[in-house]
This record gives sequence, C-alpha cells and structure tokens, in this order.
Amino acid sequence: MTFTPFDLLDWQGRLGGTATHSLADSGCRPVRLRDIVDSEQALDRLLSGELGYPPTCGTDLLRTEIAQWHAGSAEHASEVIVTVGAAEANTVAVETLVRPGDHVVTMAPGYRQVWGAARNRGAEVEDFPLDPRRGWRPDIDALARAVRPDTRAISVTTPNNPAGIVLTEEEMEAIVAIADRAGAWILSDEVHRGTELRTEEVSPSFWGRYDRVVCVGSLSKALGMPGLRLGWLVAPAALVPQLRRRHEYATVSAAGPAMAVAELALAPATRTRLLDRYRGFLRESWTQMQQWIDAHDPLLSVVPPEATSLAFVRYDLDLSSTEVAEALHARGGVLVGAGAHFGTERHLRFTYGLEPAKLAAALEKTSLVLKELSA
Repeated sequence: MTFTPFDLLDWQGRLGGTATHSLADSGCRPVRLRDIVDSEQALDRLLSGELGYPPTCGTDLLRTEIAQWHAGSAEHASEVIVTVGAAEANTVAVETLVRPGDHVVTMAPGYRQVWGAARNRGAEVEDFPLDPRRGWRPDIDALARAVRPDTRAISVTTPNNPAGIVLTEEEMEAIVAIADRAGAWILSDEVHRGTELRTEEVSPSFWGRYDRVVCVGSLSKALGMPGLRLGWLVAPAALVPQLRRRHEYATVSAAGPAMAVAELALAPATRTRLLDRYRGFLRESWTQMQQWIDAHDPLLSVVPPEATSLAFVRYDLDLSSTEVAEALHARGGVLVGAGAHFGTERHLRFTYGLEPAKLAAALEKTSLVLKELSA
C-alpha cells in the first residue's frame, strides 16, 4: 500500500519550518491557563491531581461535559471517547469504519485528513463538491450521483474548513437521506462548532439524525486551546468498543492534566465566556480581512465565511495554488494553505483570526508578493 501524506502538513514540512507570518494555522488566539484556572479552588484542583494513567475514554466529568456541549444531553456521555486532538479522532474513526477496497466520498473543498487516511486504508476515495457559484453550498445532486450501493462512508466538515460555510438543516437531512439509502456511515468533522460569525447560535450537529453517524470535535478552535491536544469522538454505543480498542492501541488515553484543564474549560459558565471571547475576535478580524480583499478586487475575491477563522480566497493568476503559496513563503515569509491541498485549485486558505497588528503585517507582505506575481 502506498502511503498518501496529508498534503497540507507535508507541504508545510517541505517549506522547512515556521514562516515569519503564518496565515496557515486554522486556530485563533490561544487562551492562557490563567484564563481558565481563575480561582484558588480551580488551581488547587489542578495541583492536587495525580499524574497516573487517566481513564482510557476520558474522565466521567469530561465525557459528560462533552456530551452536553456536543450531543445536547449528558445521557450520551458513554458514547464519547476523549482523544489526543481531532487528528487522532479522525484517524481512529477511519481505521474503524473503512476497509481496503471500500468506497468513501469526501467533501471538497474540505479538510483532507480523512481523504488521506481513507486512501491509506486502501479505499477508493471520490469527492463531491461545494459549489462556489452558490456560495459554497453543497451540490446534493452530485453527492447522490457519487454515492453507490457499496459506499462505506461520507465525510463532511461543518462548519467547513476551509470555506467557512455551515450546512443547513435541510442540507444535513438530504445528506442523511442519501447515506441511509446506501447504508453508509457519515463521518462529520465539527471541530469549528462555536465559531459562528453572524449568530450566537451554535452550528447544528449531525449527531442524533441517523444511526450511523460519528462526530468529531475539539477544544482547538472555538475554545482556543490547541496546545492541550484534546479532541473527541461521539459515536453510537455499539461502535464505541471498536473505536476504544484502536484509541487505546494508539495512545492509551489523552493526558490527565489536559483532561483536568478541559473539565474547567467546558464548565458552562467558562465555556460561554470562551466562546464569546473567540467570536468577538473573529468579527473584529473579519472586518479587517474583508477590507483587504476588497482593496485587491478583481485580483482577489471571497465568499464571506459564516463561521471559522478561515477565508478561502480566490485569486486571478495563471499559477497553481501551490506555486502562489510557495512564492508567498519564499518572498514574503508568509505561510498560507494552498487550495489544492483542500481539493480546490485557484484558492488560498488564510487564517484571519490574529491580533490586528500581526494580521496587518502579514497581509502587507502578501500584497507585495501578489503585486510581483501579477506583474
């Protein structure tokens, strides 16, 4: 079996380290421990914790908090597995669900980890598109044509990385109906839930809509804690033992101190405060990003995201997205995501959720390189 690297990470590795201005990371302004451990009681709770092996699937409290946040009810706590980030969650899900020779359909543009992991399992992977002419809405007819009687899984990201759209209730029900006809699993990467720009309502989840749904979440985005490396799977009870075996084989468990901090962060009052913080940053930064894109019309254009800290920007140059991204890195010290690594050419993925001065400096460098490339 030929190993297929996860393109975005492989490309960043080839560039040789950290750029001066990184607009490629999909996280946003991480919180500090003092933002979460904000009382003597909380500090004592952390310092009193033993550094032994934590429960494989996560502490009871953390699984309960995740179930309340992601699945809407503490009753689903036993269907949660805490993982080492969403990266492990996606990998474990694919290894559990997908077999060599299976047919898997993935969303494009989309975060390509599942795409690569399924190919590495020996699956036949086929894309279904989001339509840029309709604001990156999913082409449901194309999905229906792509899904076959032998389709094993449909992979989606909502809110979408990199396009920033949120699937509507109607679109989600249509995807469920197509999956149901084939008996296919839905693997839903919902890492960016909580990053909504235009509403205070959290994006809808696929959880509870269908008996073959596995959802993936993380603390890395809306809650601003990528350094904890803590994510989760929410899956039907019958599938949990299979997921658990692979999770335990790979990592045994997430780190105990990370779980302890996560318990504090996901307490309802703290969680609300962190979500409000993140959304405030995003709305401020998006205004700055939109003004920059508008100033480069017609070279650049974008469908404004509904959520995420990401802008999937179309450019009008006769160059591949990898060529443009590599030129930005080499000439300007700016790191962005090449659209090809999300399944869509002539686009670049920018992270705009940065401090205003950092974002301005990176965009200024980007403007200079784009001017050179245009000439």
